[in-house]
Amino acid sequence: MSRVAKCPIVVPSDINIKLDSQNISITGKYGYLSRTIHRSVKIEYLNDKIIFSPHSGFSDGWAQAGTSRALVNSMIIGVSKKFSKKLQLSGVGYRFSITKGNIINMSLGYSHIIEYFLPDGISVENSSPTEIIIQGIDKQLVGQIAANLRSYRVPEPYKGKGIRYSDEIVRMKEAKKK
Repeated sequence: MSRVAKCPIVVPSDINIKLDSQNISITGKYGYLSRTIHRSVKIEYLNDKIIFSPHSGFSDGWAQAGTSRALVNSMIIGVSKKFSKKLQLSGVGYRFSITKGNIINMSLGYSHIIEYFLPDGISVENSSPTEIIIQGIDKQLVGQIAANLRSYRVPEPYKGKGIRYSDEIVRMKEAKKK
């Protein structure tokens, strides 16, 4: 039984919620998100609180209710505060640059420059040539973009060169001894 689903979500006053059977739409200061909730979950919006419970007849009702509650809570946080991920480059000659049109150019030690086209709803700040901050209202999309960028040059364990998250710790291996 999910304990997460039993906690109601308290909705801030600046957030507008529209509930239409299994579809929920959330509008806030930074934008609009919508999602279809699993059919085994009953969702209610009463007195500025969203309550999740399972429909009878489904064996995975509480698990789906907990997942749905977490997803809706992330949507509310996203439209009111935004999510961000910070990536850092480590390596000689490695750098990020942002061109207009939401294109990230990455020089990662390959023979060519890698271009990454950002989807709508994602904004990028380039605080220095070796740091980049990805921001957006959709938590899953921000994390996926950060993971896609990191996959072009994953930190290697001997020198630590590559793209890493700002809070990531790369375990360094000891060099081979003669």
